[in-house]
Amino acid sequence: MILVAGPYRSGTGDDPARMAANVAAMNETALALFRAGHLGVTGEALALPLLETAGSTGPGDSLYEEIFHPVAEQLLARCDAVLRIGGPSEGADRMVAHARALGKRVYLSAAEVPDAR
Repeated sequence: MILVAGPYRSGTGDDPARMAANVAAMNETALALFRAGHLGVTGEALALPLLETAGSTGPGDSLYEEIFHPVAEQLLARCDAVLRIGGPSEGADRMVAHARALGKRVYLSAAEVPDAR
């Protein structure tokens, strides 16, 4: 299981369309990992529905702070590796640092991930 870590809010100005494009990029990467025999996962896939259910009014509100990154950190604890994609992102860089601290593999490009089929 490989956590795909990339920008979500970074560089978007919290524009919903730009954030959705970032999620789509992570999902496309997760699909490519799946097709290579891995289970690619994103924190967004778990956190965003929880935020909606909790009644979050948008990125940066108190519910976002309570849920968004903590979900990714809990997910990372169960992953074997992290694949960092995209441009600048404090949150994605935090996932990479956390993965390294846990002794997990960190890939900085999809080409580094071995085929598991």
